Amino acid sequence: MGIGFRELLIILAIALLIFGAKRLRTIGSDLGAAVKGFKKAMSDSDQEESGKQLGQEQRPDATFDTGQKPENAGSDKHA
Repeated sequence: MGIGFRELLIILAIALLIFGAKRLRTIGSDLGAAVKGFKKAMSDSDQEESGKQLGQEQRPDATFDTGQKPENAGSDKHA
């Protein structure tokens, strides 16, 4: 069955009587901003998780310091 057009108008009229037109407008804009912020936070969190997954897959193997210098480390001084 659900809420029909008549029921929606009655609910809106009651809300208008309780809160007034100005307050109802600010409540609507605050609610819209809250929903927008929630959606942004969810998309940021999804991007962060996918970035972590990609970072883990592409991370290079660990390198160990053997204490040896590369063979060509001092070759540019002689040139």
